[in-house]
Amino acid sequence: MSLQNNIMSIHISAKKGEIAKVVLQPGDPLRAQYIAENYLENAKLVSKTRGIFYYTGLYKGKEITVGASGMGFPSIGIYSFELFTEYEVDTIIRIGTCGAYTTDLKLFDILNIENAASESTYAKYAWEIENDILPHQGNIFGTINETAQELSLATKAINVHSSDIFYRKDPNVPAIATQYNCPAVEMEAFGLFANAQHLGKNAATILTVTDIIPTHEKISADEREKALKPMMELALESAIKSL
Repeated sequence: MSLQNNIMSIHISAKKGEIAKVVLQPGDPLRAQYIAENYLENAKLVSKTRGIFYYTGLYKGKEITVGASGMGFPSIGIYSFELFTEYEVDTIIRIGTCGAYTTDLKLFDILNIENAASESTYAKYAWEIENDILPHQGNIFGTINETAQELSLATKAINVHSSDIFYRKDPNVPAIATQYNCPAVEMEAFGLFANAQHLGKNAATILTVTDIIPTHEKISADEREKALKPMMELALESAIKSL
């Protein structure tokens, strides 16, 4: 086959063997670049198709890949599926940001997502999974909790609302978030968990609260780099334990 010694998948141009067994997946390609340049040794850019960067390098002597998922279920659905299937990745840790529906959460809080609830039909039509709430997959969730304790890093295990919608007419908290006790909202975890459940893979999501929706508090652009470092380091430390 023509792709055997070259490109492995449609959307990721890394060659066979260039993607590690554990992948950290931020949404933003530039965040993937930042992690690679600041945390990985001998980081190599292995894919830049469509401007979605994937780097593989060493963290404390163990091989890790970091690459972007893009935004929303269609995007993370494609990238995580190809990573799990074409590159035989075992574990994906999504690292991202979220908005809080409640002032019970604070800016800079780090969340380890237990379940993701969604109105999306992604899981239903992709994998015939009828549930509208899906749990993290495998043991990586527990590894993240244990690692956070070792790092003396406060984290909260919660449910999250995974939404297809960023802008909406109705300002009220969506019914599904209330139904499943989801104090925060993001756009990718449900799709990742659905793919991992279907394929029997490991998947987790770690989020940093950057917006408090009812009070309009936000982390400024200048603060974001510093604010996201604890989450990045927690993900990296957890990742190497799963290898």
